[in-house]
Amino acid sequence: MAAAPAAAGAGASRGRQSAATAAAWGGWGGRPRPGNILLQLRQGQLTGRGLVRAVQFTETFLTERDKLSKWSGIPQLLLKLHATSHLHSDFIECQNILKEISPLLSMEAMAFVTEDRKLTQEATYPNTYIFDLFGGVDLLVEILMRPTISIRGQKLKMSDEMSKDCLSILYNTCVCTEGVTKRLAEKNDFVIFLFTLMTSKKTFLQTATLIEDILGVKKEMIRLDEVPNLSSLVSNFDQQQLANFCRILAVTISEMDTGNDDKHTLLAKNAQQKKSLSLGPSAAEINQAALLSIPGFVERLCKLATRKVSESTGTASFLQELEEWYTWLDNALVLDALMRVASEESEHSQASTVSPPVGTSGDNALPHTSARTQLPQSMKIMHEIMYKLEVLYVLCVLLMGRQRNQVHRMIAEFKLIPGLNNLFDKLIWRKHSASALVLHGHNQNCDCSPDITLKIQFLRLLQSFSDHHESLVCDGKRGLLTRLLQVMKKEPAESSFRFWQARAVESFLRGTTSYADQMFLLKRGLLEHILYCIVDSECKSRDVLQSYFDLLGELMKFNVDAFKRFNKYINTDAKFQVFLKQINSSLVDSNMLVRCVTLSLDRFENQVDMKVAEVLSECRLLAYISQVPTQMSFLFRLINIIHVQTLTQENVSCLNTSLVILMLARRKERLPLYLRLLQRMEHSKKYPGFLLNNFHNLLRFWQQHYLHKDKDSTCLENSSCISFSYWKETVSILLNPDRQSPSALVSYIEEPYMDIDRDFTEE
Repeated sequence: MAAAPAAAGAGASRGRQSAATAAAWGGWGGRPRPGNILLQLRQGQLTGRGLVRAVQFTETFLTERDKLSKWSGIPQLLLKLHATSHLHSDFIECQNILKEISPLLSMEAMAFVTEDRKLTQEATYPNTYIFDLFGGVDLLVEILMRPTISIRGQKLKMSDEMSKDCLSILYNTCVCTEGVTKRLAEKNDFVIFLFTLMTSKKTFLQTATLIEDILGVKKEMIRLDEVPNLSSLVSNFDQQQLANFCRILAVTISEMDTGNDDKHTLLAKNAQQKKSLSLGPSAAEINQAALLSIPGFVERLCKLATRKVSESTGTASFLQELEEWYTWLDNALVLDALMRVASEESEHSQASTVSPPVGTSGDNALPHTSARTQLPQSMKIMHEIMYKLEVLYVLCVLLMGRQRNQVHRMIAEFKLIPGLNNLFDKLIWRKHSASALVLHGHNQNCDCSPDITLKIQFLRLLQSFSDHHESLVCDGKRGLLTRLLQVMKKEPAESSFRFWQARAVESFLRGTTSYADQMFLLKRGLLEHILYCIVDSECKSRDVLQSYFDLLGELMKFNVDAFKRFNKYINTDAKFQVFLKQINSSLVDSNMLVRCVTLSLDRFENQVDMKVAEVLSECRLLAYISQVPTQMSFLFRLINIIHVQTLTQENVSCLNTSLVILMLARRKERLPLYLRLLQRMEHSKKYPGFLLNNFHNLLRFWQQHYLHKDKDSTCLENSSCISFSYWKETVSILLNPDRQSPSALVSYIEEPYMDIDRDFTEE
């Protein structure tokens, strides 16, 4: 969309406008039909041709038309803004015009983001719509970027105040007018330029908010290495700015479309990985590397994450901005501006010397601030929660990225976990007060509320940190794991935290089995708590059940004491049947427990110990799993519920559990027996070959998937205490093409039903 030429004077401007207008209107004889103006402007906006800006009209015409259409004088103001914002302007008059435009748009934005929204849902927000339709958005982009243009070797200068006005108007238009944010996102040079405006504290908040909204709709991820002087920019942020900058980083370092990573098929993920290898690192990986190269970046994030509420500071110097900022209440960045006012009770006297905005009194300039004595502490807590949400998210993403081992070492060095432990009671898992602040449109029990989101983000980070790594010992009498177990036991049955709590504790146990870690948790009643939730409360949530079964498996694996405790709790046939019903309700959810019990049984049977012998003779669960019909039932169903095209990170464990059963059978030289029994079960279902063909295809995929991924193979080895070479050998034996081999799958598939050569393609 080409910019209209700058006007040298009012008369010349009108002459050029008339010519442009006549050309745009063609056969209308230079005078448009009023009813068609907005339609023509909309078409011009979409095509870049014809009517696109206020400068294409005469001021006289706009004034006459405004009387009928009630455009609030916005087109005329844009006409003046264009005339006063040329390269040689001093911008003083330009800034005055912006001050006239700003309140016309901010009132609509306030209505949109506050309780008035429900009263104005059917409104068209004419001021912001007219502002955009007459080219206001594009004009402001040009004005903001004027300082990037050099004239005779010198760059133009623009005041922070004027930049702030432009940013506020742009944001309000984005809020109220559909499509504006997406159009800005397409201007990559402008998006990169916005980062440079964050060097000034006066424009930081407005810039950060606008960037966040733009990046949220941008189709292609921005590359941080294209931001001029990124390292210097980030290094010069104070702690508040860095925390708010994390809101932007959350968009730039997360891989796109990974929200349901467990649901994506492994075929698709493998294909994407192959494609990525040929294309090189993704934009998210490049951005992560760019951030990690900034000196002290991770250390500062750790300090922010572990900072106590009393350590956060602010000033009251931003009171003048508050009238504008509190209209942006649906964005958490407003809390930063509010905090600068409400940080300390002693600063109120200083703030009161500043004149309130026109139309307000000193006591009513802020919403909900009449109770000044209650505002500071509650606002501080919410402020700190919002900061920590963003910081913990960024740390969590970095912990799961390509440089995760480097990040893990740094986080351990900077004592993030002990620091979070010190905040656990007073901030992370604090008790709610009746006056606790929540975001607009939410309540304290909403899954989107800051308090709940902070807890979940904390648990996700704890899971990522502990997963396959040694955990650190925390300071004080109660470590983080102890505190987590205490709140876990008190959690209501319907709580959304149960899943994340179980996942976090399980990550502590995952990997090579540690008897000491298991006993630490057993002595604190964790096993009994899990069994209560599974059996007595008869938990219905699949996600929670899966997390409990996984945790129970890690807690009991190879541990005789755990099986004794299990048998003591599940002390009646009725309870045991409820437990089995939960296991059998979904093997995708419970198969990890089945695997751990099967592995434990195999180890116990090979031990000579009175304590072990006693458990083997008394434990209902071990006796149940030891029966060949039980194992065959599990094996048949595990193979039957998965197919190569439907394998995901969530259900691939079913394939590995079926392999564990067969590997243990192979150790006892019973592999041919198990395969023969599978064949009989096929025939009993009247579908000969359907199961073994499927299993053959699954094992072929297993070879492709695992033989090229070191981390996955290490996980299999550590979790089963079976060498990966034995895994590979067993799969090779099962896939042996020799139909004379008693341990080959093809020996049990009759020729007419053979179907083992399918290609693995993502359909």
